[in-house]
Amino acid sequence: MRDRYFHSFIAADYDAVRRALIAHRAPGARFLEWGSATGVIAIMADIVGFEAYGIELDAALVTTARALAARFDSRAQFVTGSFLPTGYRRLGGDGASETIGDGPSGYLQLGRALDDFDVVFGYPWDDDAPLMHDLMRQYGRPDALLLLNDTARGVRAFRGGRELTNPQ
Repeated sequence: MRDRYFHSFIAADYDAVRRALIAHRAPGARFLEWGSATGVIAIMADIVGFEAYGIELDAALVTTARALAARFDSRAQFVTGSFLPTGYRRLGGDGASETIGDGPSGYLQLGRALDDFDVVFGYPWDDDAPLMHDLMRQYGRPDALLLLNDTARGVRAFRGGRELTNPQ
C-alpha cells in the first residue's frame, strides 16, 4: 500500500545546481523554481544574483521556504499554488500526473507569467520531464533556459527545447 501512495524523496544535487546557476546568471535575470518545496534552490538563485521566485502547492512548505529565506536574508519570494498555468492542458490530454498536484495557478499570485522568467528550474519526478518541456514550449520564452535536475542524469540545461551540451 505504501508503495502506491508514497513517493520517496531524493534531494537535488545542490552543488551542481549552484554551478549551473552561476554559469547562467545575468544582471536583472529572473529565476523561477517549479515545486520549490522548502525554497533552497530559489534562495541559492537569489544569493548568486537572480531575482528569484518559487511556486509550491503545499502551503506548509511555502511557510518553511519564507522562514528559511528570512533566516538567510534572501529576497526570494514564494507563493502557494500550482506551477501549471491556468488553462494548461496536460501533455497527452487531461490525464493526471501522480506527482504534480492540482490547484490554483501560482502565477496569479506572483503577478507574472511564465514568459517573464529567464531561467526556470524543475526537479522532474518519474515521467514529468516531458510535461515541463511542454510548459516551456507553450508558455515560456524561446530564449529562456530550462534547468532540470533528475537523479539519473543530474542537472541538464535546455533552451528552445534543445539540450545544451554543458549546463554549467
